Amino acid sequence: MPLRGTAALAMWWDMAPEMKSEFEDWHSHEHFPERLGVPGFRRASRWTSAGGGEGVFVMYELASHAVLSSQAYASHLNSPTPWSTKMMPHHRNMVRSQCHVLASAGSAVARHALTLRLSPQPGREDDMLASLRTLCDGLVQRPGLVGAHLLRHQAPAMPETTEQRIRNSADRFADRVFVVLGYAREVLEQLLHADLAAGALHNAGAADGAVSDIYTLAHSATVEEFAGERA
Repeated sequence: MPLRGTAALAMWWDMAPEMKSEFEDWHSHEHFPERLGVPGFRRASRWTSAGGGEGVFVMYELASHAVLSSQAYASHLNSPTPWSTKMMPHHRNMVRSQCHVLASAGSAVARHALTLRLSPQPGREDDMLASLRTLCDGLVQRPGLVGAHLLRHQAPAMPETTEQRIRNSADRFADRVFVVLGYAREVLEQLLHADLAAGALHNAGAADGAVSDIYTLAHSATVEEFAGERA
């Protein structure tokens, strides 16, 4: 099914190998339940670098963009647990995009996720978005692929949070985000040499310098899975 709402929080960072085991324990058993306890958070998914690197990709599916500026969410961001306080400094090279969902087709979770972070050429945003919307619908019909989602970043009005200060670095953001999901990693890799190659993106209206990577699923959970624990 498509993303479970009209907004999404997409994040990328690096996690050192010596911290990976504790990070995954914390992120799955404390952080996911905590975030999914915030009204409007509907699903949390985490992927790690398919190539064995330090990269992590996380996507939260949200009822609406207003969730990102809600008091309930801000309260969590400004009162991290002791375990969160320990782990936050290890989130290196953070990219954090607070997004509206512009298009969503097919499944939202699969074994592999290809993420593309890009921006439009001046005056060509409509061209780029139209091209990616069309691609969304077509990709989900291809063997090896199951979903495609197009996101647009818009920062909510919120001052710097305690979690940001603990990470001790300014969060960057991806202007536009394209996520393709599939069960065949080789098909996702082929996209980077065809539909999502630099030349094809340029012709579609994207600026040079798009950043892409492929990740493998580590954990996904919905709000309903933790509802019983909080009852």
